[in-house]
Amino acid sequence: MAVDELQAIIQRCQILEEADFKGEDFNLFQVAGQKCLEDGYAAQLLEVIQNEKNKVIIKHMGWNLISPLVRCIFMYKQEDEKREHCLKILDQLAQLCNPKELFLGLLEQIEQTSGDQVCQTVMLLLQPLQTVLLKLQNKKAYSVGLSLAMIMNQLTPLPVPYTKQQIQEDKLGLCQCCNAVVDFAKPFVSEVVKNMEKSSEYNDMELKEELLKFCMKSLKYPLLTAQLEQLEGIEEHPFRHFATEVIDILWDLRELIPLVFLHRKGKSPHWENQEFADIEQKNSADSLACLSYLMFVQHFGIDCFPMVFSPSYLLQCNMTHIQVLLKRTEESMLSKGLDLFESCLLRMEDNSLLHQYLEFRDFINIPQDLVKVLTLCPIEHLRKKSLNILQLFIDKFDAEGKFTLFRCLLKTSNHAGVEGYIIKNIKDQIHLSLTKACDNVWFTGHHLITLLDLVLLLPEGAETDLLQNSDRIMASLNLLRYLVIKDCESDNQTGVWTMLAKIEQNFLKPLHVGLNMSKAHYEAEIKNKKENRREARSSNTVCSVTVSGEKMPAMTTEMQLQVLHSALFTFDLIESVLARVEELIEVKIKAVMDEN
Repeated sequence: MAVDELQAIIQRCQILEEADFKGEDFNLFQVAGQKCLEDGYAAQLLEVIQNEKNKVIIKHMGWNLISPLVRCIFMYKQEDEKREHCLKILDQLAQLCNPKELFLGLLEQIEQTSGDQVCQTVMLLLQPLQTVLLKLQNKKAYSVGLSLAMIMNQLTPLPVPYTKQQIQEDKLGLCQCCNAVVDFAKPFVSEVVKNMEKSSEYNDMELKEELLKFCMKSLKYPLLTAQLEQLEGIEEHPFRHFATEVIDILWDLRELIPLVFLHRKGKSPHWENQEFADIEQKNSADSLACLSYLMFVQHFGIDCFPMVFSPSYLLQCNMTHIQVLLKRTEESMLSKGLDLFESCLLRMEDNSLLHQYLEFRDFINIPQDLVKVLTLCPIEHLRKKSLNILQLFIDKFDAEGKFTLFRCLLKTSNHAGVEGYIIKNIKDQIHLSLTKACDNVWFTGHHLITLLDLVLLLPEGAETDLLQNSDRIMASLNLLRYLVIKDCESDNQTGVWTMLAKIEQNFLKPLHVGLNMSKAHYEAEIKNKKENRREARSSNTVCSVTVSGEKMPAMTTEMQLQVLHSALFTFDLIESVLARVEELIEVKIKAVMDEN
């Protein structure tokens, strides 16, 4: 019945000229063709399309069959003969239909797909879409750009497989689809390359720009999110293959090296709306950061890279990208930022980075971003890695650079653990200065005194929270103990003996007062808890604790007592080191007095 209806419409249209086709004819053809497909007459519909007499009709009306055709292809199983007929119909339509009309039909179908069918639909329509685009004469660049943008917009909401199992399963088909899209773009890349080879002054930049936009989008999604390390058991990692292809396109377009160094200044489109401009700038920054990661960490395209730049210059070029990645909270992006930073630092010799680099804002901001990662990041291995990289960064600077960096971090970190770590680094630098033959002016004498002024004091005097600042206080006491032991009053290389009265006033005396107050407070709390223990047991009273807005498991009285005793132990530890420091000072002063 459906075939008869189609044949009747075909016979009626065969006697008409192209200009005489009416809207009604188009509708009748679409309805009849759709009914043929839905009723299982795909083979008969294929015969109609292949009939030479119907060429003109199919040219103008065939594109209307795209939507029902796609539905039927997904309805039939892979090995079904009817599915094969549908695929042949799709191929015939790509060859016979008006390119402009079929292009819009294919694009509309991609735009309307969603959810689990996005990748399947895109992969199904890529070949006919490519065939149609290659036929287009006018606005080819615009059409290629629109196609790639539409495809990437449809793929972007899909989750990127991250673990080895997810990549192997590729449930939504994203891994396969991304590589299919690159293959789709290759003929257009070849066209641009061919034109550039013909003329050194290649002026038709539109197609090149559209391909460049596609590469930039691909760098942001999926590559910025993807796991790109080589995985055991996966012979050809799909995202590594995709990354290689994208880098190859950039190289063919002669844009790879300019993108790495020039950051595409002045190339972004002008937006009257500032919000759109900010989004464009952020997307570009993410893409360029990913490109640097691919090149300097994963070494994609490194063979094309000129080996004439100093490690310090490469670090400087990458600092903007590192900062972009370190400000992200997603594990995949944050880990890429840490890997890129580490890779740049490992190229350098220790003590080779000049202090003048700290005049660049990024060199001051990035250590502060590292501090945020190592204190706030919930992922343990990233916290540990950020601490190692912070130490690596410190090690690369010359003495003045280390001195400036220490001052900056002491003033900005606002974290006792980090401050304690920096103070330990200061102690190590002082030790090197005192034991080396060459004199280091930045960690001895008046320069060191300005640093000790920041270290040997309690931030809020006797009112300082000693428990919260225990890491910093212990590091400061250990530093002072080292200085008193290593630096004789007669030599006074570090200047510690000159500022001893100031240290006692700003650090030692307030610490004594603070310890007495804190111990008294915690001992009273312990006494109070013990007295109320029986009542708490009988009423099953527990203490609830909230951290960062999340309610922690309830604390019993026993747990609370354990915490209070732990605090007292910390105060005893501080007090014992303080007593030892004061004893050493007294011994040294008495020895000098006896000598005199």
